[in-house]
Amino acid sequence: MDLSSIDLRAIGAWFHGLLISSGMSQTGIHVIEALVGALLLLIFGLTLVIFLIWLERKLAGRIQDRLGPNRVGPYGLLQTVADALKLLTKEDVTPLDADRVPYNLAPGLAVFHVIMALAVIPFSNRVIGADINVGVLYLMAVGAIGSMAALMAGWASNNKYALIGGFRVVAQLLSYEIPLVLAMIIPVMVSGTMRMNGLAVAQGSIFGFGWFVWTLPLAFLIFFVASLAEGERAPFDLLEAESEIVAGYNIEYSGMKFAWFFLAFFMNSWVLAAIGTTIFFGGWQGPFVDQLPALGVIYFLGKTMILFFVQAWVRATFPRLRIDQMMSFCWKFLVPMALVLFAAVAIILKLNLPQPLEAITLLVANVAILLTGVTLLGRTQRKALYAPKRAFTPTIPRL
Repeated sequence: MDLSSIDLRAIGAWFHGLLISSGMSQTGIHVIEALVGALLLLIFGLTLVIFLIWLERKLAGRIQDRLGPNRVGPYGLLQTVADALKLLTKEDVTPLDADRVPYNLAPGLAVFHVIMALAVIPFSNRVIGADINVGVLYLMAVGAIGSMAALMAGWASNNKYALIGGFRVVAQLLSYEIPLVLAMIIPVMVSGTMRMNGLAVAQGSIFGFGWFVWTLPLAFLIFFVASLAEGERAPFDLLEAESEIVAGYNIEYSGMKFAWFFLAFFMNSWVLAAIGTTIFFGGWQGPFVDQLPALGVIYFLGKTMILFFVQAWVRATFPRLRIDQMMSFCWKFLVPMALVLFAAVAIILKLNLPQPLEAITLLVANVAILLTGVTLLGRTQRKALYAPKRAFTPTIPRL
């Protein structure tokens, strides 16, 4: 099949004409098209998660010198399907004193916000749910729903361990949203657009030389680290620290309600990788994409899967941080570095330098800020390591 013959816009125009020929009103046509688009995104997300769970289990097995899933189906491909069937047949238990409305609403919200984020992800120049002109702002807004879902789950479960996990949502996710948002805003400043597809177009298709990751490497590094925390992935997975608080905010969930949180975890990881691909790696851009537009989907999925592989690699390699280390790293390192980088990029853009010189200046500024931040961090850690330890003297209160 000739890839150049695939035109999804033509398919959409054919479907629109079919609805018009049926005599349906214009409002009805818009509703039907919106429902079909949402259904396609939902089917894509649910199908993708089945593969992602198998893939991450296999990667973790190989990295940790294990086999991973290898019993159900060839190469363990049907293991995720078997797990889903098991969860469908498990008893759905609701705590007696739980607040039932937010308790039952939280798992759906956890998945809902990820599906909403998929709506503005450009899979190619012709495959995008809604190319709105405030796409980056939209992603920031819907991302907050995930934090609310986890907090609702912990609060409504009427369990002290779930409540601690819910409070850690406020501490971790809301904190790491600050460097994440700043890292996303920096390419917006450089490109002059908040459209997700506009960000991909602004990076050019000449063999990746215009990708923002080359001129803004520190912005991408901050985004990637913060996305690990926002995606609840190791070493920032203290929201579900089973070694400390049993299982976190979802401890009281069973059956398919627990499966919804599991589903949201992997979908959110992939969506964050897709956002990073769009903003820093040119999205669907690549060689010969102008001649073969369908190649854009292949480029986009390939780049996103590489970023997802790095996420899985980090999760299978690094140990979990303590809660105080995680919060100190955010507020004392990531946030100041992101603010300094934000200001530096704004000043460089204001100078209106010629394009090659501007790109080189941005790169030099990113590297200089990164080296300075790492040096200061290392000096602080050495000072804390070699600081004299004071003996602990317990105080006995007077009665």
